[in-house]
Amino acid sequence: MCASVKYGSRGPALIPRMKTKHRIYYITLFSVVLLGLIATGMFQFWPHSIESSAEWSLDRRSVHDAPLVRIPMSSPIPERGDLSCRMHTCFDVYRCGYNPKNKIKVYIYPLQRFVDEVGVPISSTGLSREYNDLLSAISDSDFYTDDVTRACLFIPSTDVLNQNSLRIRETAQALAMLPRWDKGMNHLLFNMLPGGPPDYNTALDVPRDRALLAGGGFSTWTYRQGYDVSIPVYSPLSAEVDLPERQPGPRRYFILSSQTAIHREYRVELERLKEENGEALLLLDKCSNLSQGLASVRKRCYKGQVYDYPQILQESSFCVVLRGARLGQATLSDVLQAGCVPVIMADSYILPFSEVLDWKRASVVIPEEKLPEMYTILKSIPHRQVEEMQRQARWFWEAYFSSMKAIGMTTLQIINDRIYPYAARTYEEWNNPSVVKWSSVNSPLFLPLIPPRSPGFTAVVLTYDRIESLFRVITEISKVSSLAKLLVVWNNQNKSPPEESLWPKVTVPLKVVRTKENKLSNRFFPFDEIETEAVLAIDDDIIMLTSDELQFGYEVWREFPDRLVGYPGRLHLWDHEMGKWKYESEWTNEVSMVLTGAAFYHKYFNYLYTYKMPGDIKNWVDAHMNCEDIAMNFLVANITGKAPIKVTPRKKFKCPECTAIDGLSLDQTHMVESYY
Repeated sequence: MCASVKYGSRGPALIPRMKTKHRIYYITLFSVVLLGLIATGMFQFWPHSIESSAEWSLDRRSVHDAPLVRIPMSSPIPERGDLSCRMHTCFDVYRCGYNPKNKIKVYIYPLQRFVDEVGVPISSTGLSREYNDLLSAISDSDFYTDDVTRACLFIPSTDVLNQNSLRIRETAQALAMLPRWDKGMNHLLFNMLPGGPPDYNTALDVPRDRALLAGGGFSTWTYRQGYDVSIPVYSPLSAEVDLPERQPGPRRYFILSSQTAIHREYRVELERLKEENGEALLLLDKCSNLSQGLASVRKRCYKGQVYDYPQILQESSFCVVLRGARLGQATLSDVLQAGCVPVIMADSYILPFSEVLDWKRASVVIPEEKLPEMYTILKSIPHRQVEEMQRQARWFWEAYFSSMKAIGMTTLQIINDRIYPYAARTYEEWNNPSVVKWSSVNSPLFLPLIPPRSPGFTAVVLTYDRIESLFRVITEISKVSSLAKLLVVWNNQNKSPPEESLWPKVTVPLKVVRTKENKLSNRFFPFDEIETEAVLAIDDDIIMLTSDELQFGYEVWREFPDRLVGYPGRLHLWDHEMGKWKYESEWTNEVSMVLTGAAFYHKYFNYLYTYKMPGDIKNWVDAHMNCEDIAMNFLVANITGKAPIKVTPRKKFKCPECTAIDGLSLDQTHMVESYY
């Protein structure tokens, strides 16, 4: 007998039906989870702000297509500008944060056309070609970000380069309407032609709260040291006229004046100098017999004779740059491009990028009252120095003046250096043509953290022909866990190093560098093969140090990367009886230096020893084959103001197998040389 099976409308009732309240609960839970996933995805991939979605690019949107923004008459006006502003008072460095590249991020506001309530634009010219080039260069650089939340610095797309084209009040109101303005905090404005008639103020008259100003005509009264950036007045001729670089040396004229709108008193004085010095001075003015236009701008005249401008500037050793209605003059850029040494007479003028550029190397600055003595002053400059100044003037133009891109990138780099001082460019990088690869090495004086252990150190072994002890040193060093590379400096020009098959087998790269001359300074040369921050300088006869002692020395250096960390110590002191310095090599508890025959240091000091050490010191060391360790100790101490650190090995630091024939330090004259 079969039992009957119940069927319902939904099929066999084999599984108990879920209670209604439970079904509603699970459906609700599933819906909440699903909505959460959708919301997370939208948050992850949706633009985080309306501002960040509008990337700045003239390729995508022309000025005419930019949205129109009306400025209500009642809109707030920023304060005129706080002259007391400095980076620590008016700039929020915490916006910049820490990043591995030590580079600020710059956001450019989207293009907008600001008009007043009746539709009149705030600028008579709109976006100039120069400002367009500037913003385009920034947007193409590593500084740029289209994410407003990551920005450290904000640049308005409103063009204020030329104050003559601006309506002052309305421009200020437009700035205050920017969504991130916040009283101008972390905002940067570029202006090259400040002020207007009759007084021609030396800074932008537009009220700007706390905004930084990159200005082209600052005086000592309006420039906020360490906050504003003094920039050059760009010369359009830089892009229109190609002046090939001319070799430094004597030119046809000694002094040339090419400005057309200088004060009458200055022109009278220049004419007097012309009468006194004849053909040595060429005094040019605008050409009255030419029609106005582009052609007349590129011409200068003297007594009816027409000269091409700026080409004529290349025919003079010195070129006069006098103040006009404004302190900043585009003539300065033309003069630098011509490789002519500018003679700048503009009292209180803050020279472009003077925060980082050494203008004494490229120009002559003379007080305006000394104009009558200009010829005598310039004649006193040696010919060789004039040639160096001509070369430096041209290089300044190429690096910092030649385009709006160069001006913009230099401005941002200066601000970047203020925010990340430990990664800032050095004086040499700013003022020397790029011959030395300074960019490949960071100064240990401002390391933000303890150097990481992982890259390790490079051992630089100086040798001549002690093959057996050299191989023993290499074998022992290769056991150190933090060793990254071995570099053998072969200082023997009369003998080739051993064949590759004879060298010890090591697990790290081993490179032999053959030198051209037998110099002790070769051990401190900044070889390209040195890729680590840490360097172990070690002689080929230091066979008594064990691998764990070397590892310990490296760990000590990691905590003090700006110091020399070595094993054998020495003491220098003043001997009152002998009336001279005494160099003590006996084992005492007093140490003032460590020998570089076994010492860790930062590779930055290789660059300083090779390229910045006074030449007479290096020459003396190489001529006497002695005292290179003293020179390095004094160099590091002079730069850092810190003493070396001595690491004590387990064994007494002596070389039982060395003989007077092999070792420089065992020569009888070695200690005598150290006294001097």
